[in-house]
Amino acid sequence: MPRSSGTMSWNRTGTWRFLRPRYLEKTAPCSEACPVGQDIPKIEILLAQGAFEEAWLRLREENPLPGVCGRVCFHPCEGSCNRKEYDEPVSINGLERFLADHAWKQGITPPPVAAPATGKRIAVVGSGPAGLSASYFLRRFGHAVDLFDAREEAGGMLRYAIPEYRLPKDALSWEVGLILSDGVRFFPGRRLGRNLTWEELRGFDAVYLAIGDWTPAPLGVPGEESAMDGLALLEAVRRGERPSFEGKVAVIGGGDTAMDVARTLLRLGSHPEIVYRRRVEDMPALPEEIEEAREEGIPFRTLLSPSRIRTAGDGLLELELTPMRSVEGDGKGRARVVPSGEPTVTMKVSAVFSAIGASHSEGVPRESADPSRTAPTGPHLRLLPEGAWEGRTRVFLGGDLVNDAKTVVTAIASGKEAAVVIDASFRGIAPERILSGIRIGEKGAVSMNRYLGGDRGKRQGHVVRFEEINAIYFESLERKARPRVTLDERRTGFDEVKMRISGSMAIREAERCFHCGLCDQCDNCHLFCPDIAVLRDPRTHRREIDYDYCKGCGVCVVECPRNAMVLEEEPG
Repeated sequence: MPRSSGTMSWNRTGTWRFLRPRYLEKTAPCSEACPVGQDIPKIEILLAQGAFEEAWLRLREENPLPGVCGRVCFHPCEGSCNRKEYDEPVSINGLERFLADHAWKQGITPPPVAAPATGKRIAVVGSGPAGLSASYFLRRFGHAVDLFDAREEAGGMLRYAIPEYRLPKDALSWEVGLILSDGVRFFPGRRLGRNLTWEELRGFDAVYLAIGDWTPAPLGVPGEESAMDGLALLEAVRRGERPSFEGKVAVIGGGDTAMDVARTLLRLGSHPEIVYRRRVEDMPALPEEIEEAREEGIPFRTLLSPSRIRTAGDGLLELELTPMRSVEGDGKGRARVVPSGEPTVTMKVSAVFSAIGASHSEGVPRESADPSRTAPTGPHLRLLPEGAWEGRTRVFLGGDLVNDAKTVVTAIASGKEAAVVIDASFRGIAPERILSGIRIGEKGAVSMNRYLGGDRGKRQGHVVRFEEINAIYFESLERKARPRVTLDERRTGFDEVKMRISGSMAIREAERCFHCGLCDQCDNCHLFCPDIAVLRDPRTHRREIDYDYCKGCGVCVVECPRNAMVLEEEPG
């Protein structure tokens, strides 16, 4: 067969080009939806390659509590996952839990703080997720941090309000320990307004108030003094107490706390029933929390509103309930409910627990309860105005004090936002100048990687949608569900319900990720290029385009499965 003895290297087809392909990484919808802006596609790339430690360290760039979030986060990232348009969303939450547990079990520790000391001192009041997050990131900047809490151990509601079967103490203590080991000084038993005074806080360069909502909301019905506080029960059980409530017990509420109280009472040997004034679909609790409570056999009595509690004799209480009916609203929120006019319903129970919400604790400035009297500095942060207290130190409010959504992950986001704003203020940068430039996508969270000049700053803010994915290169794969302990074990003990997946399962699940907008070196661009103009750097493993020969046909852009390339008009 005849063959050429020369090359065509003399024929520089790049001169034909009027369109130019180039690599341009973009933003994945899961990252934009994540309240802490985690670099989810990059994490899944590393995990799929078996680089578990590198993936975990990437997680901690944006979130110091991935093991906590891997257990209790409401994972909006999965609701935005492009994979759900193809088969099922990636189990991002389960993979986050796997990476944190792997690092924990293997004894992996992150590198110590490398930033030089700045000489600035910040007081963080409240050691819940917001306070822990702020402390972690402020130390990463080199600031000195004193963390105060009214209780004897750090963790806030993570430690004292989330049951052991959802968040084991050992898993929490490990992650809290990593934060404190960065040089954060922890002062337990210091309650603001009592033995932690404003006079003491005046000596700091900034103060971040991240006090959780511990004061129970009133039921507003006659006899409510007979009802018990659901949060107080959860705290008592977390401290090791095992109170007994025989027979039927009513739990009023439809949020996560109500589910936790009911499921805890079940494990204590009671027969709890959840009473809620709206429908099940209106409950603010996590869907899986509702599902697991029902699986465990806890009855739900909906469209019933408490109207009176009175003593019934023999140590029992009568809970009087008014039947309600649903009235469709404007479609933007939960349906309204009004009395149906039907006769009242009476429950005889041994105890009534209120779990309808909570408000700010004592010692917090009055201005914190009135948004009009504080200055917004970000979505999860407000500034106490000058004159609100006698001192020059700026006081920032975050966490439950400002967040509408009282979730762990939004509290972490608040702490990170506070750290960025406080650090920027020391350098004379206004919050509005810094926050808008370091968000993920168009409406996502603040990115610490971008604030510190990391690689995420090079990505385009455009959020990749499913129709921009070349789905022909992906096969349908079943989502790897997390195993759970048996129902009998769940009903009678406090062992963690959701179990950890194996390393091989984690790798297979991470391989399901589209890695939207990111190059994962699949080499389609190299293989399909008719001019062999896509070159691979053996040292950096990056792809480059030789524009002397690229004639701009665009095949590489079309065949990129993840939309990590663009085709633009040739300049000039």
